Parts: sequence; structure tokens; C-alpha cells
Amino acid sequence: MAVKDSFKQLDAILKPQSVAVIGASTSPDKMGHEVLKNIIDGGFKGSVHPINPKADVILDLPCHKSVKDIEGSVDLAVIIIPARFVPQAVQECGEKGVKGAIIITGGFAEASDEGEELQQQIVETAQQFGVRLIGPNCQGVNNPHHPLCASWPLLTYKGKVALISQSGTVGAAMMDWFSEEKLGTSSFVSMGNRADVDESDLIAYFNQDPNTEVIAAYIEGIKRPEEFIQAVKQLKKPLVVLKSGRTPKGKVAAESHTKALAGADAIYEALFAKYNICRAYTAEEFYDYAKALAYLKPPEGNRILFITTSGGAAILATDQAEQEGLDVAPLPPEAVEAITPLIPAHAIKANPVDLTGDATAEMFADVMEATRKYYDILGVIFGDPVEDASKVVTPDANELIIFYGGADVERHESELMHLKGIPVFPTPERGIKALAQVLERKTLAAPQKPTLTVPAAGRQLPLHQAFERIAEQGLPCTDFALAQSPGSAVEIAQKQGFPVVLKVSSADVLHKSDVGGVQLNLNSAEAVAKAYNELLSTVKGNSPQAQVDGVLVSKMAPPGLEVIVGMNRDPQFGPVMLFGLGGIMVEIFQDVSLRLLPLTKEDAVSMIREIKGYGLIAGYRGRPPVDEQALADCLLAVARIAEGSEDVIEIDLNPVFAYPDGVLVADSRIIVKDLDERI
Repeated sequence: MAVKDSFKQLDAILKPQSVAVIGASTSPDKMGHEVLKNIIDGGFKGSVHPINPKADVILDLPCHKSVKDIEGSVDLAVIIIPARFVPQAVQECGEKGVKGAIIITGGFAEASDEGEELQQQIVETAQQFGVRLIGPNCQGVNNPHHPLCASWPLLTYKGKVALISQSGTVGAAMMDWFSEEKLGTSSFVSMGNRADVDESDLIAYFNQDPNTEVIAAYIEGIKRPEEFIQAVKQLKKPLVVLKSGRTPKGKVAAESHTKALAGADAIYEALFAKYNICRAYTAEEFYDYAKALAYLKPPEGNRILFITTSGGAAILATDQAEQEGLDVAPLPPEAVEAITPLIPAHAIKANPVDLTGDATAEMFADVMEATRKYYDILGVIFGDPVEDASKVVTPDANELIIFYGGADVERHESELMHLKGIPVFPTPERGIKALAQVLERKTLAAPQKPTLTVPAAGRQLPLHQAFERIAEQGLPCTDFALAQSPGSAVEIAQKQGFPVVLKVSSADVLHKSDVGGVQLNLNSAEAVAKAYNELLSTVKGNSPQAQVDGVLVSKMAPPGLEVIVGMNRDPQFGPVMLFGLGGIMVEIFQDVSLRLLPLTKEDAVSMIREIKGYGLIAGYRGRPPVDEQALADCLLAVARIAEGSEDVIEIDLNPVFAYPDGVLVADSRIIVKDLDERI
């Protein structure tokens, strides 16, 4: 189906000219009655056709026994009948020429194997006739701008945020919050089981919708990764995502909810980072971030001045601002001079400016005007019932408004501000965290990241083969050669020069040191020969089933900063690059950064600089910085292996020694697909 046709059919769902409600009911207690009533009461301007073979009239509208009995065309069908009858209803919609259908009914793939078969049946029928489907097992669609409320509850406030949700309840709750605050939404789509239309379709659609300025999506997993990436690559509008299933048990719960693959959360984190997607971790953040991105003007920098009536609220705001990477810069002397005659003598003339409980709206206005030019953002905290607060704030004025503790006055003034298009936040923490999403990330401290990837399942290459694969890419490695006897080990060591290290080379040994498979700092021929025999004896004792190919002899690397460079091939999103401090530090601190391919030089440098241990790389307390460009080249070389070798599913270079003038790979582990997996 052509993209243009796809958008046209989604228009038929979100902006239809005529709607049929299949399963409309005469009983006010039934969903078929409530949805029909909401369509009517919501002000839908097109024709509405109840379908019920047992009724003649519902809500003063004539009923039809089938959608095929309606005279004229039908754009959208809303289906609310038992699951077993839905395939026939979709068939009739197709024969009628209906362009889109919303299947609210549950009992499909989320419920049982039989339900999954029914779902596949309706998908095949819909594809046969070119009908686009929302659902099944969903809460419908609401577009206040059209208007169309084929959902519940009835909410009609128009706004700027399009809500997409796998969960009807989560999405409807967000829409209710926006309506309660008089901000409204541009649309709400409950995707349900995503049998056809999914988040990728809807993100692409709302990216072109003139009424939408921000897209907010609750997802439990991404159905079509390639199409999702294509959609977000073309985004011209902010996208906020609330992704559930972050923990192991949460992931299981997500997959059981709609039978969708939830995926490893660290992979999603890397995906969102790569495509500049704003991630929320709670429902409150989901709401706040979408609200901020829709209604806050992006400031040029991150210098913020707090003006408040509450010292406690200002301290909370300052703490959160520091945590988010905002600059709570001191009040310049000239600004102190300017505000001194405007505020009480006992007020605090610093950042925060504490006006104390004597403050009036006019005092706020005077201080805001006097200090605005010195800061990128004014954080205005009405910490008491401040009458007329709504009269002294301005839309699109780089003002963050927090109303905290104003009781009935707060509720009244906040509503007036929202009607002016000025977002108000109920706590300092929520306001500051939301503001941080609006600023360019480069002006803020790097957020904390999940660090774990899912271990790869496959066949480990023997150590000497892993080193050979790495060396083929031109990566600088310690000198290495495979020895099959104590004598050959001594001969290799003498050629390399002492000291050397011996390591067992075996596809069956995952952690060499755990089974006694490493001997370090060997400085003589006698030491090498002795260590060779001891190493094999120890490995055999600790891992008797392991097949040993020999012993790798390597020149000991000079001391340097140990880092890890790795790659894990995710089953959904492909190769994921990893960088962090190496040795045992990666296991203890898990201080790593992740990126999806393709990887640019800029991406590689960004990965290096965003770990918490970057100070060691940049040079710490007189120590010289290590060669960042060489580290970036190492990451790019591993990325080339990942892109050129589909059989490689994991690479672990640990440690890589980093020096002021280069790097040296001292150990390598590569996991490849089993032979039977590649057939």
C-alpha cells in the first residue's frame, strides 16, 4: 500500500465524514450505547449510523441491520460486538468499502490461542479489502479538533499533544489530565493489540498533523523496529515515550498484556538516545514532559534564576536544577542593585530571590522584569496563595511557572494560566525535570543510563581465533601466538621478549581467570615452561569437559587505563556498541554507554565522554589524558566487524589498554552463531 494511501486511510479513522457503530446498543449500561452517545454528544459533524439488527432506533438515529445496508459511503466503522462475530463484521465493512475500523472488542491475541487465530483472520480479511484497523482490544479514538470521540470518557478540549497508547487506561488518563487542566489534546489513539495500525504508523501520521505539536506514546514494546526507526528519523516534532517493561518481571508482564515483544530495556534506552527521543519513566513524567515540550519556549542556554515566596520550595528547585544540569548562577551585582528597591528589606537578594510571604503579584512582575536579561530562564515559584499571579506571567517568555501550596487560589490562577497557554507545574521537582527535556541535551549533564545488555547465546571462538579476527581489522593487539607445548611456548616468549602472559585458548572457557587459565608476568624461559604445565593442569581440574586448543602466549602490555569495547547483536535492533571502563570495573560499576549502529566518529566520541568515569580518560589529578581518537577508532573498527560479519553476535575486548598515544587490545572474546543457526 502506498504511503499516501495509508495516510488517507488514517484520515478516515481520525477525521471521518461518516461513522457506523457496529454493536450500538439501546441499553445505557452497554459500551455500544456509551460510545455512540459520545460520538453524538462530542459534536461529530458527519453522519452517524447505529448498526443493531434487533433495534429500529437508538438515540433518535435509525438503525441498520448491517453496515452494507447504509446508503452512501462510510469512512469509519466502530466495532463493539463479541469477538467471534468480528471477522464477519470486518468482511462486511470491506465489501461496503469502509476505509477504517476501530475494534474495541477484546478476546483476541491477548486472551488465548483461539483469540489469536481470530485476530489473524480479521487482519487477513482487512488486508484483502484494504481496511485499516485500530485494535482490537482497545479504547478507541478521540480527535477533539475534528471532532470525533469514538471512545470514553467524553473529553472535548482541543490541545497540541497527540496521545498514542497500547494501554487504553494509560492513554485516557493522560487525556483526562490534559482536559482537567484545560490544555486539551490534539488526538488520542488507543492501539490495543496493534493487529494493523501501530506506533510507527501513528508517529508518522501525527508528524504531519497540523494540530499536533508534540507526540506522546505509551508503549510496551515496538512491533516493527525498522519502520519505527524510519518514522523517528523523519520526525519534525518532539516525541515523548513512556516505555514500560523495564525490569525482568515488568518485561514479562508487558509481554503477557498484549502478547508483544517487550525487548531488553537497555536497548530501548540506546535507541531513544540515538534518535533524540524524550523518555519518561513514570506517568507523571510522561504528562509533564509532553506538556513542557508543547508549551514551553526552548531557552538558548541553561542559566536559571529562581524567584519565589518559599525558601523551602526554592531549595528543592535548586537541588533538582543542579541534578538536571541547569546552572543556578549567582545573581550579578547589577541585578542585586536593580531589585533592592523593589522588594522588602528582609528579602533574600541572591539566587534564589526569596521575596518571602510578603510578596504580591506586582512584586513578582517587577523582579522578573529587572532580572530577565541576566538569565536564560526565570523559574517563578508561587509558593503561597498569590492573587492575580496569572496576570504577571507571559506565554513564550522563557518562564517556568511552579505553583506550590496556593490551595484554591493556586487552582484558580493555574487554570487561568493554562487558558493562556502557559504550563504550570505543581512541584519544583516536576517543573525542573520537565524543563530539562526542553533544553538542548548538550547544555545539561548526561542522564544516568541503564548499562546492561542481554548476554549473547552462541559459540565462543577459541582465544587465538578471536585475536585473529580483531587483528584483521587493523586493531593494535599485544603480540600473540598459539603454543602446543612448553617448548613452543618458551620459543614464542623468547621471540616476543619478556615478560609474557599465558592464557588458555578454549571455546569452552568463558572466564579464563575463573578456572586458572591465566598466568601473568612471566620473566624467564623456566617460568614460562612451568606456568604452561600448571595452567593446563589447573584448567583440566576446574573444567574437565573443556576442549583446549592450546595456550596463547602474549607480550605483557605496558600499564595503562583499562577500558572495555564491545558489541552485542540484539535480535530486534541489531548490533549495539558498548564502551566503558574495563577490567573488573565494568562488572562492579557497570559504567558504560551504549549506541545502535550505524556508528559515526562523532557517536564514538560521545560514547567515550558520557560515562561517569570519563575524568580518568580526560586526565585526572596530573595524569595525562589518553588518546580519545584512538579509542574512537577502536569502537569504529568493532562496528565494522559487526556490520560486515552477521555471524558475530558478541565482541568483548576487555581490557583495552589506553595510552596518551594509542591503544592496545590485551584480551578478546567473540561469540558467533552456532553452525545450525546459520543454516
